[in-house]
Amino acid sequence: MTLYPKLITDALATVTYAGTKKNIIESEMLADQPKINGNKVEIILIFPRETDPFLKSTVKAAEAAIHYHVGKEVEVTIKTEFKSAPRPDDDHLLPQVKNIIAVSSGKGGVGKSTVSANLAISLARLGYSVGLLDTDIFGPSVPKMFQVEDVRPYAVEKDGRQLIMPVEQYGVKLLSIGFFVNKDTATLWRGGMACSALKQLIADADWGELDFLILDTPPGTSDIHLSLLQTLAITGAVIVSTPQAVALADARKGIDMYTNDKVNVPILGLVENMAWFTPAELPENKYYIFGKEGCKNLAAEMNVPLLAQIPIVQSICENGDAGTPAALDVASPVGQAFIALAQSVVTVTNRRNAEQAKTERVKTHE
Repeated sequence: MTLYPKLITDALATVTYAGTKKNIIESEMLADQPKINGNKVEIILIFPRETDPFLKSTVKAAEAAIHYHVGKEVEVTIKTEFKSAPRPDDDHLLPQVKNIIAVSSGKGGVGKSTVSANLAISLARLGYSVGLLDTDIFGPSVPKMFQVEDVRPYAVEKDGRQLIMPVEQYGVKLLSIGFFVNKDTATLWRGGMACSALKQLIADADWGELDFLILDTPPGTSDIHLSLLQTLAITGAVIVSTPQAVALADARKGIDMYTNDKVNVPILGLVENMAWFTPAELPENKYYIFGKEGCKNLAAEMNVPLLAQIPIVQSICENGDAGTPAALDVASPVGQAFIALAQSVVTVTNRRNAEQAKTERVKTHE
């Protein structure tokens, strides 16, 4: 006998899929037209998920229906595919995250990632549930700073979607593009590809319930920043700078990026990093090698809080390189400085939430 597609689809229309109480064709489970080669037939059935309890019985019933209605001599091959649940739209991303804090700087080299890492750890030490997203696609540092360079996140199925599970270290949930690329190879991506990867780390990850999601942003103002502002409703920004004039000039640009009329993200405050140098052998001495209180003066000028002044101590660099951030040692002066920073961030965030409306993400215009 000669086989043709309608013979096959008519046979499949006699098979009820228990998940919908409708037949296979009405349930739109047939992926494409049946492939026919002589007396061989291949069909692809689409199921909601791999763990569908009706999968095996439906496949067997489909094969039996073809043999019964078309012919026992037909060789039937049935392949299965699975729907992925739709990603939430941007207005409904991360509903279980209470506060999203962007840690930003106008220029590189001011210790923004160090502040981000230690702030996240300190918030966790204060009892808050915390996530840290490394949004620096081209220079990710979080895996090294948390001593998890060799760890690879895995995916879990949740509500019909495959979601990335963040890596947990020191009480903080972590994600970074650094987990997925060769640490010794430059990431040569165009802006669109980088922004797409970043959005996947946000939308396709199982962040769960968080009091704070800290965004360690790249230096400067770039496509990545715009993508973040368009994707997330950011609660507020923390600006990191050193006291020197060049860094302060760039910090002003970072402040303007968040506060201009099209963005309207509140500035929670400034952090003066490398405020002074204190030698380990002379813990009472302060040497203002990058200038004195420049960030403090800028905070007063811009009418925003100065959240903390973090000194330069050799152990900060050493601990960061070793993957044991300084905030882990809460008894040390630097550990205490970061705990004070975390407490300040909690205070200004609570005040911001009580006094100001929720931030709206930046909408794109067609």
